[in-house]
Amino acid sequence: MANFLNQFFFGFYPYICLTVFIVGCVLRFEYGQYSWRSGSSQLLRRKQLVLGSILFHVGILIIFFGHLVGLLTPIWIFDAMGVSHGAKQLLAIVAGGFAGLMCLVGMLLLIHRRLFDARIRATSSFGDTSILLILFVQLLLGLSTIFVSLQHLDGHEMVKFMEWAQRILTFRGGAAELVAAVHPIFKAHLFLGMTIFLIFPFTRLVHILSAPVWYLNRRGYQLVRTKTTRAS
Repeated sequence: MANFLNQFFFGFYPYICLTVFIVGCVLRFEYGQYSWRSGSSQLLRRKQLVLGSILFHVGILIIFFGHLVGLLTPIWIFDAMGVSHGAKQLLAIVAGGFAGLMCLVGMLLLIHRRLFDARIRATSSFGDTSILLILFVQLLLGLSTIFVSLQHLDGHEMVKFMEWAQRILTFRGGAAELVAAVHPIFKAHLFLGMTIFLIFPFTRLVHILSAPVWYLNRRGYQLVRTKTTRAS
């Protein structure tokens, strides 16, 4: 049973998530463009939003591109550059830890703002709050892996994840076996990460795929005014 579950979650589940991600995003863009937005509550507690949003977005972008480059760059490129496996892992720990803490502070500000301000909570959907909490749990799992990684500074564990990700994306077999014996916290981090891709098309996260280049040719501006009351 353990082998079957490992094969399903780390051999088949990635393809389920990627298929739903691609097809779901295309269908939502074609048939639900009015919902293709992040939703704004910037008129409420703006200072906390700005600080939290900057820390969150900068941190998560560093984490995302760090994972992208770290996992998908063929290992021979690092070898050709003279970067040892241990040095690569240490760099990932330091840079990832710094970005993770930055993202964590920003996310705590955003969660506090969304959950403890009655007006913002009233205008927040279940999906808005849920995806923020899911990202929070994923971030905590990611930061927790640092303590496990410090016990394997030779970098061999990281090579397993690189090979796993590259085998999945190139449709090569044997990917699940590579992560069968890794620490459970890594498996939880991988599983939740793939699940985020699975639910991505059904959340506000789709706005990530939209670059604001259309605003360069915009003829007018959007005006937002506060509501005023007339004196009787």
